[in-house]
Amino acid sequence: MTRRLLALALIVAIAWLVVSGTSPDTILRPGALALGFALIAASIAGELLERLRLPRVTGYLLFGMICGPYLANIITRPMARELRLINGLAVVLIAFIAGLEMNVQRLRPRLRAMLQMGGVTMTIIYAVLFVVFWVAWPWLGIAPELTGLQRAAVAALLTTVVASFSPTVTIALIAESRAKGPVSELTLAVVILADLLLILFFTLVMQFVRTVFGGFQEIGLLAILSWEIFGSFAFGASIGAVFAFYLRHIGREVPVVLLGVCTLIAGAGAEMHLEPLLVALAAGLVVENIAPPKGDMLKEAVERGALPILVVFFVAAGASLQLDALATIGTVALVVSALRMFVIWFAARVGRRYAGVDPQTGDLVWMGLVSQAGVTLGLTLIVAGEFPTWGATIQVLVVSLIALHQLIGPVLFRAALARAGEIGQMDAGRVEADLLDTKPLHAD
Repeated sequence: MTRRLLALALIVAIAWLVVSGTSPDTILRPGALALGFALIAASIAGELLERLRLPRVTGYLLFGMICGPYLANIITRPMARELRLINGLAVVLIAFIAGLEMNVQRLRPRLRAMLQMGGVTMTIIYAVLFVVFWVAWPWLGIAPELTGLQRAAVAALLTTVVASFSPTVTIALIAESRAKGPVSELTLAVVILADLLLILFFTLVMQFVRTVFGGFQEIGLLAILSWEIFGSFAFGASIGAVFAFYLRHIGREVPVVLLGVCTLIAGAGAEMHLEPLLVALAAGLVVENIAPPKGDMLKEAVERGALPILVVFFVAAGASLQLDALATIGTVALVVSALRMFVIWFAARVGRRYAGVDPQTGDLVWMGLVSQAGVTLGLTLIVAGEFPTWGATIQVLVVSLIALHQLIGPVLFRAALARAGEIGQMDAGRVEADLLDTKPLHAD
């Protein structure tokens, strides 16, 4: 451990000397410098935190935050922008891994309980947060003069954004910790269901806000929702079917072809106004269930080879954490963060009891629902751009929440996986994996 600390300090010192002793305009390739620095130093930081029984993801985030433009400024703003170019590819690859984890035949006995728990949990979260925001509205600092329908509309919009989770962080942590079992599967199912509901509710609530504030436009709401959700699944299923055919009948240069598929999803999805995360999720799901043996082999290869992309993705996320926003609205953000975690804990317990899920499994799920990340940030950008008067304040609050939850969430979820004994179970023997697969969700 001492050698790793010395190596990390040496690398950081060299990078600091290069950046501080050189004018930003003379660094011809800031992205290359940031990429090399992130891959080497953040990997070491992740290993050090793993020795402390903390997730590597937290190490990458902390490294990006400390070395980023808001603190040490070793990773400068131009470097952070260059690193974020890989975000689209990273999200697609992480979602593809999640799809490969969803074997319908294995999950069928638990599917009803997963949907029941997820549905009840999300309903309670939305309801409680909306009521609290409505009552506490004068103290939130977001357009306190609003009343009536306008206040209800903005409170509903804030609820939708604050209640969101991070499929990206959840999937990445499962892959990084090699976790497998009821807790990881149930948490993943709830997070993906919540992401679908987020897209639906956010679109509906935004239309409600536009109507209340006099800016409603006829844009075919049903068509937009259908295209963004069902179109994404259809496009992803088509790509997955073609890729499964390739794996079955050709099966050569699979890593290169997979990289091409992920690039296609990331690029074409954005151009076609689809949700890349849902497209990649559907593609992985189809591959896993059409070509299971090949899908399992692909899953192992992807999970082991995805480390560099995960490192860069989370370093970029850490460097992008706007700590100045947290300092500006810190007290309110801390209170809302504590409220959100309590509501998640309470809602997950009620959902677990309603679905009849085993307490040893269900009572740990809430710890995997704390993280927030890129999708939430993207939604706040839309709100701030369309309603700059009060949308900018919502953006500052939510950015502060993301900064908190990106650091707290992975630690909590890894603790839940460790308590459930699921860390490293992907690498266990077939007998042990089969025992995990047959462990019931329902309480006796």
